[in-house]
Amino acid sequence: MTMEFLNLLIRWGHVLFGITWIGMLYYFNFVQGGYFKQASPEGLADAKEKLAPSALWWFRWGAMFTFITGVILLGMVHGYGQLNNYIIVGAAMGTLMAANVWMVIWPAQKIALGIEEGGDKAAAGAKALLASRTNTLFSAPMLFGMFAGPHYPGYGYGTAVGGNGLWIALGIVLLLEINGLRGKQGPITTVKGVITSSLALTAILIGILNTL
Repeated sequence: MTMEFLNLLIRWGHVLFGITWIGMLYYFNFVQGGYFKQASPEGLADAKEKLAPSALWWFRWGAMFTFITGVILLGMVHGYGQLNNYIIVGAAMGTLMAANVWMVIWPAQKIALGIEEGGDKAAAGAKALLASRTNTLFSAPMLFGMFAGPHYPGYGYGTAVGGNGLWIALGIVLLLEINGLRGKQGPITTVKGVITSSLALTAILIGILNTL
């Protein structure tokens, strides 16, 4: 197996697992959340018992294998001397998103859905929702960074790493992650709000990385 084919295989796996992960993320935020608010008590109980745990299985393992293939791919990119600011910012957001899945959303959802006994279900549900909304907020700029890294002439492969723009962009991402762990939903409370905020964040990060 040539290194070129291995590189392609890892990229294919990274995208395939990423589709699974982000697809489930969007399902939870754009579809299931709305249904849970409108469902009958019987339908809601059945969905929480059977549907949500199954969806969460695909969600968290999609995140895990996206992260694993991403780490391998990042090592390859670094080895080829192709690391750049867009890849770094995208990888940082992807890493935080995967950590949110396994360290915040899944533990909180186990309590909220009654899979694990004990704890405040309402508080756990709110905690999982805020982390999930934060991941949705990160999803568009993360994907832009993933694509811009190799496919954005002048700002992708072959460009210098570092500069004020990189540190400011990473600082914004870190502050948003802290808010996702300890803060309030704000404009990302609604589906329209989180979609708009995600696109706005993408534009802001592009502007910072391109000009500073």
